[in-house]
Amino acid sequence: MSRPPRLRIAVQKSGRLADKSQSLIEAAGFRVVKGANDLLYKIENAPIDLLRVRDDDIPTFVGDGVADFGIVGRNVLEERSEGAPPVEVMPLGFGRCELRIAAPKGFDYAGPRSLEGKRIATSYPNVLKKFLKRNDIRADIVTMRGAVEVAPRLKLAQVICDLVSTGATLETNGLESVETILESEAVLVRCRTLSDPALESLAESLIARIRGVSASRDAKYVMMNAPRARLEELTAILPGADAPTVTPLAGREDIVAVHAVCQESVFWETLERLKAAGASAILVLPIEKMM
Repeated sequence: MSRPPRLRIAVQKSGRLADKSQSLIEAAGFRVVKGANDLLYKIENAPIDLLRVRDDDIPTFVGDGVADFGIVGRNVLEERSEGAPPVEVMPLGFGRCELRIAAPKGFDYAGPRSLEGKRIATSYPNVLKKFLKRNDIRADIVTMRGAVEVAPRLKLAQVICDLVSTGATLETNGLESVETILESEAVLVRCRTLSDPALESLAESLIARIRGVSASRDAKYVMMNAPRARLEELTAILPGADAPTVTPLAGREDIVAVHAVCQESVFWETLERLKAAGASAILVLPIEKMM
């Protein structure tokens, strides 16, 4: 008897996206069970397998149909997508970083033309090559697999192109960012054709759940009482809110109850502005799930 088909999701085995990728899948209601080996984990409550691999391999696994879905940094996706690239489904809101050109302090940088004829060290030669081609720049690319930031001190290159999160490593090595060439974060990708058509319904459910988790990450549910006459002003203050739900209060014609889902962070300053505009009894609640 043939076994029923299982959806396969490729995730990073170790590294900066590994834990958050698994946490995202668990937050979507899938119970992850460690397998007999470290390569394959199973989902207990759905026919899904997690393939735990190197991040560099995820675009190829998904593009070639070895995995149906993958969670990978856009920087890796741009660098490694060769042949039939996977389809990007959605950004996931974590693992944010930037691929930047950085140069020693004092380097006279006046735009991409300043890179003409220079040697540039990077771990992302393909992304860098595309950037140089777009700007019609001729430069020598020195490919390195690590410690790119030391290249100028070792006279291997005049400038570097490297992934930057906080900029602390650049500062330590006497470098400063001069150009951002790619903004990256974790993204959900899928193959163009699922390994089995029977998995389409499960694939749609997976996407909907992950979209809901991602949407609820920073979202807040705001409730308040508001003067009816200032409703438009108060609604404009709420960050990232769609049309709120407005209901009358018993015995009051001038005051209404307002409920709204805010897709952006709600800060104390936001509450102070709402209060100044006449709102009262303001409550801000976290949202665990949203679909």
